[in-house]
Amino acid sequence: MTKETKSESMPSKETVSFQCVDAIEISLFIEKEGFGFYEKAAKNVSDPRVKDMFTRLAEEEREHIQTLQTKVRFLQPAISGKGKPRRHLDLFVSNELKGKIFPASETKAVQKFKSDMEALDFGIESEKRSIEVLSSLLGKEKKLDVKAIFSHLIVEEKKHLALLEDLKKKI
Repeated sequence: MTKETKSESMPSKETVSFQCVDAIEISLFIEKEGFGFYEKAAKNVSDPRVKDMFTRLAEEEREHIQTLQTKVRFLQPAISGKGKPRRHLDLFVSNELKGKIFPASETKAVQKFKSDMEALDFGIESEKRSIEVLSSLLGKEKKLDVKAIFSHLIVEEKKHLALLEDLKKKI
């Protein structure tokens, strides 16, 4: 991740430019949060349809995580030794992403949903937040390789959203 200002503080969202590996790391963070939510939620719902959907989505998130980790390992030799500090990426993740897409995934809130429908609604809203964040990043990014990574994840998140919304209509 590079920035166009020399300030050491967190750059504004408009001045942030990500490298390919940064985009993969951001995607990895989002997928891990999704996995945590769906895995925990699947254990705490009673409707078998909701449980099956959350289990399916957790497995898809796990597969996405494995794919992204493979990509990071592939890129590591190419970027090692370039001395790029991760501080700005870590700040971005901490300030802009952590707990904001799947906020309940890190808390006991997953166990406190009043109903399976509430858990389903939470999954829907989380996927919408993910799409919104990624779309914003995509719109501000100029590098084609980074845009491709964000675009791919948006497609996956939209698939998850559609699956959750379709299930909600059936319940």
